[in-house]
Amino acid sequence: MKRGFGSDNHSGFSPEVIEALVRANDSHALAYGDDEVTARLEVLIKDTFGPQASIYLVFNGTGANVLCIDAMCRSHEAVVCAETAHINVDECGAPQRVVGCRLLTVDTPDGKLTPELVKTRLHGFGFEHHSQPKAVSITQSTELGTLYTLDEIKALADLAHSYNMYLHVDGARLANAAVALGCSFKEMTVDCGVDCLSFGGTKNGLLMGESCIILNSALDVDLKFRRKQMTQLGSKMRFMAAQMECYLESGMWRRNAEHSNRMAQMLYQEVHALGVKVMYPVQVNSVFVQLPAEVWHALQKEYFFYDWDEGTSSECSDSEAENKIAQNVVRWMCSFDTTEEDIHNFVAALKRLL
Repeated sequence: MKRGFGSDNHSGFSPEVIEALVRANDSHALAYGDDEVTARLEVLIKDTFGPQASIYLVFNGTGANVLCIDAMCRSHEAVVCAETAHINVDECGAPQRVVGCRLLTVDTPDGKLTPELVKTRLHGFGFEHHSQPKAVSITQSTELGTLYTLDEIKALADLAHSYNMYLHVDGARLANAAVALGCSFKEMTVDCGVDCLSFGGTKNGLLMGESCIILNSALDVDLKFRRKQMTQLGSKMRFMAAQMECYLESGMWRRNAEHSNRMAQMLYQEVHALGVKVMYPVQVNSVFVQLPAEVWHALQKEYFFYDWDEGTSSECSDSEAENKIAQNVVRWMCSFDTTEEDIHNFVAALKRLL
């Protein structure tokens, strides 16, 4: 596959990960997390997030999100999230199927919830015919590449707690957000009142494995059983733990995120110089741009990337389609291994088409 900007999942994994896996493969170890590597990681998580934190390693981000939601909600309850949230758009209804709860979505201009937007969904408490709002879920950074400030996260946590609700953070790209904001993981989560966190690494140099981190100990109830029921319990868990341990201890998370963020800034500067309209602030490692349909269709013949909002339909009239062409939005993602040459080649191909 040609190197490009389709997803930070398309890249491989960091060399440090290979070394960590080799070390973990040195001998036999107990299965299902009863090994020395996983025990060390559990201590490291407490050092990183605080003594109350606990970690549950899972296979993927969907598993992390669903386990967090299951910790917060019962089947008659609901999660408030942005319309663009990954749990709503890209998880094939997993929270609804596995937990049985409802998602209460909110339209946002930039992928970010605000207390005012959340309040529009906070009603029907105690009314047995309505799903009961029990949690708010935000993504940091958002699906549109925007960032919540620490004050914005705290305001959402305060609101949720005032309604006896919880705040969950989908942190698939939390490292990119921490680098951009110049803060620690703890400052962005525990210190802001976050109750649980989906903490990712595969988009930032890990091979596989994500985690559900419980920050509010009141939620840490029988999760080892619920993880097993969700088919998310790894037998040779030491290999998942070894990657996460390396990720945090070696500083790999910071180095990789700094690089991918920097490459996105470079990509932004180059396409902006061509007169391409950038749709959202470039704060982490994603760039969303607006292109005429014929341009991005042609560019996709050379590079794979996602059409974020095609904006046209076969059911549209010609005049409607013409008006909607300006809405065509595509997403370009930079990875920890994106190079300046990758960007120059990509922008050169775009320039030819423009």
